Amino acid sequence: MLTVDEYMALRRLISSERESEGSTIVERAVDQVAKKTKRRASAYSRKYKAAFKKVSTRYKNKNGTWRKGGFKAAVKAAHKAVKK
Repeated sequence: MLTVDEYMALRRLISSERESEGSTIVERAVDQVAKKTKRRASAYSRKYKAAFKKVSTRYKNKNGTWRKGGFKAAVKAAHKAVKK
């Protein structure tokens, strides 16, 4: 069984170890994030985005909120428009 003082000393030791290791871990993580390239949107998703923007106004109320079932209908209509 550990005394309170021994326990606190052990916690301080562990936290100081983490801090010294953490700086190198963070640097490696930052390097990996910087190397990643962003995904390019597919041609279909770009066309769908444009079609959804056009169609969405028909399925919204005057105040800009979606009508009941409007979002689902807009998605369906946009997919149908892109197919053409």
